Amino acid sequence: QIQRALRSLSIPLDRLHVMKGHMIQDMCKGLSRETHAQAKVQMLPTYICSTPNGTEKGNFLVVELCQNQIRTLLVTLYGDGNMSPQMVYKIFDMPEGIRQGEGEALFDFIAQCVSQFLSETINSDSGSSEECLPLGFVFPFTCYQKQLDKAELISWSKGFSCSGVVGNDVVQLLQSAIDKQDVGGGKTSGEWLSLWRGWKSSSSQISRVQVVALMNDTVGTMMTCCTERRPCEVAMVMDKGSNCCFMAEAYLVETAEETSGRMCVNTEWGCFGDDGTLNDIITPYDECVDEESSNPGEKRFEKLVGSLYLGEIVRHALISLTTEKALFTETDIGILKEKGVFTTQHVLNIINNKDGTTEVKRVLEFLGLQPSERDCGWVQQICRAVVGRAATLHATGLAAILSYMCQTREMEKLMVNVGVEGELYQGYTRFEEILQSVSRLLSPECVATFVPSKDGSGRGAAMVTAVALRMAAQRHEVDTVLAPLRLTHADLEKVQVLMRQEMERGLGKNTHASASVHMLPTYVCHTPDGTEQGDFLALDLGGTNFRVLLVSMSEEGISMASEIYIIPPAIMQGTGEALFDHIMDCIMDFQRKQNMMLQTLPLGFTFSFPCQQVGLDKALLLTWTKGFSASGCVGKDVVHLLREAAERKQNSGLQVVALLNDTVGTMMACGYDDPKCEIGLIVGTGTNACYMEEMKNVGTVEGDEGCMCINMEWGAFGDNGCLDSILTQFDKVVDESTINPGKQSRFEKLVSGMYLGEIVRQILMVMKEKQLLFQGKSCTKLQTRNIFQTKFLSTIELSHGLALRQIRAILQELELDASFEDSMLMREVCQAVSLRAAQLCAAGLAAVVEKIRENRGLAQMSVTVGVDGTLYKLHPCFSKNLQKTLKELAPNCDVSFLLSEDGSGKGAALVAAVACRIANAMQ
Repeated sequence: QIQRALRSLSIPLDRLHVMKGHMIQDMCKGLSRETHAQAKVQMLPTYICSTPNGTEKGNFLVVELCQNQIRTLLVTLYGDGNMSPQMVYKIFDMPEGIRQGEGEALFDFIAQCVSQFLSETINSDSGSSEECLPLGFVFPFTCYQKQLDKAELISWSKGFSCSGVVGNDVVQLLQSAIDKQDVGGGKTSGEWLSLWRGWKSSSSQISRVQVVALMNDTVGTMMTCCTERRPCEVAMVMDKGSNCCFMAEAYLVETAEETSGRMCVNTEWGCFGDDGTLNDIITPYDECVDEESSNPGEKRFEKLVGSLYLGEIVRHALISLTTEKALFTETDIGILKEKGVFTTQHVLNIINNKDGTTEVKRVLEFLGLQPSERDCGWVQQICRAVVGRAATLHATGLAAILSYMCQTREMEKLMVNVGVEGELYQGYTRFEEILQSVSRLLSPECVATFVPSKDGSGRGAAMVTAVALRMAAQRHEVDTVLAPLRLTHADLEKVQVLMRQEMERGLGKNTHASASVHMLPTYVCHTPDGTEQGDFLALDLGGTNFRVLLVSMSEEGISMASEIYIIPPAIMQGTGEALFDHIMDCIMDFQRKQNMMLQTLPLGFTFSFPCQQVGLDKALLLTWTKGFSASGCVGKDVVHLLREAAERKQNSGLQVVALLNDTVGTMMACGYDDPKCEIGLIVGTGTNACYMEEMKNVGTVEGDEGCMCINMEWGAFGDNGCLDSILTQFDKVVDESTINPGKQSRFEKLVSGMYLGEIVRQILMVMKEKQLLFQGKSCTKLQTRNIFQTKFLSTIELSHGLALRQIRAILQELELDASFEDSMLMREVCQAVSLRAAQLCAAGLAAVVEKIRENRGLAQMSVTVGVDGTLYKLHPCFSKNLQKTLKELAPNCDVSFLLSEDGSGKGAALVAAVACRIANAMQ
């Protein structure tokens, strides 16, 4: 019978693996908005989104509701890595019956304790009546937390049943009681933050109280185990009850609104198994304990592992074995039938004693039993089995959490500190050993280091409060830094109106010269109709890469062959003759490779720089951009420069039919697939747009019939100062470091990929100086101009799990020693910069689509935008943000976006093909 009892208390490893899987499943149910109500592991959000970093300073009041006492503490933190907090405390015994009385009486008593503690601790003469003292409230009951300082009690436990509390905000009940004591006067969060700042910088004592955070003891345990160099992200309390909390990825906590960073989740795993999941490991002894409890059928996991129940499990095991005549055959066990007589402390004393069965005999005799030596041995084994099972089940729950963290963070190996506290952990010498060995067996990919808590419910609560205030102060500073980047709907409407005004000025014959949006005619008057056929050459010069293409069009579609050539920086910034000679060398190399030296094919030239086009095959370069500054080119006909280079290279096989930029090429390439495509948009290294305008509105070209594609060159929008009101200090610093400060490309410097990374770098440096990032530590590499590449924005804003791994790689590349909070703040900065870029791009595009709609006198219009560029294509949020903003700014236009497939190459060939088709038709 004894061996059978011991076997029933031992759980095989394969069953523990199954249990771990069930725990993870229930955790996921608890985190999901749809299934949360059915989950037994409730996974309650705590709204604690950061752990201590060691910089926390100040005085913090803590009040803890214990089983039979109220504990009050004043904790002073010195910003020394939280290594040496000063604590003063006082314990108050609760009056008889208050735990089952009215809730108001309970909270009034707590407030009276706070009032008395303050009167004994703080010199009332030295504190200003306007100064506040932040209070953290340790409330060890299951609550639905809506904010850090707002939590509704779900249910009482541990012998409490005060009326009028369940379903109400516990923080508000305490604050109201405190206010009645004339200890404090409720403040709004904004007022409170400003008062706390004022207090923090003064040396006066504090006499007013504001409840700013509520937590349970598990969360406090995690927070108190954090020091400057040892973050702690998991905590377990193994006491009368049992619970665990951990830092989860915030986007997975669907029951909370927070989606970035991490949030501490209070698992409330005590109810795990209430759905029958643990029925096969529940023994008859456990059933007896459950039936005698105040909540039969509930908190099944906690009743297997909590110290409140272990003594009772042993008691029922001993009763059962005595009934079977396996124990105490020579003594009366009537005393064992009394509930609560065999305590967990008795159990711990029995199993910790190293002097054989001496302590067992002493405990049993103290209870009035007369055990034999054999009885003592068996009782000791039963006690070890019960406590060992509790340790094993705790380890299984921990393994589930560790594996879940490792999986959701997409890590191959998780190394984490686990804060631990409670009667069982401290009271059984082998408890940690069992935790460590079983959790490693169940989660070999995770390495947990156990950190014993030093007063988690007291010091830890002060940490929660301190971190909350640090984060609130930091949030205020971050919002202040980023506020100029956050554009309102009214701001964007203003940009839309300004863009429209500049478009009209650019189209006007008399105002064109002074317009910042040049609105250049392209002499492209038709879009493809699908009948284009033949072979065409295409050239694409728009950056450091130069492409030559052979494009073949037939009824089956379009096929292309191409070669990419590099433009060295020395040639980009040398003479115009050297640049175009290099281009001709590349063309001739391609012709040789394609056996085309003897052929003369129509050629379309994509030249992605601002030009004044005076004919389809004649365009004067207005200015260089994108790092080019070749001399002797500005004001010259680009096609003529190419033809001169061909003559110098003795190449007579070039027939340049059309010159265009990449934006027009994008529109034409997409127009081949969608006849409704009448707008081209580029958002990559640079940015530009084009669209089909009514000829009657183009004052810079004679004729009123038909349409013509207008190359807006909108990158220069704002060069006349019309956008100065939305420029930030970061934009101005970036502008000053460019080759064309204060002019040419003002809009482009706010929107395009060439500049976004540098804007982010400038913001990060300001945040570092304000000690909002990297704790103000020196970041030498971050001082390097353009070190923060725009591609980093795309990587950092990827989906949550992948992004975290990529952010770590970027930080290593930049030699930055960053915390998780630093990573999240970097992400927020990137989001602010890329969102503004997308919104400004949408405001410009809204002006274009609205103009087309008004030109045609339509109440509602559908149009397609052909779009290209790495920022639009590769950034995970840019296109979504652009389209959302455009819909808000131009609600009467149904705008579709079509990604271009090689607009610069295919589009150039199509412009040449359309030109040839029109010319042949005219003949």
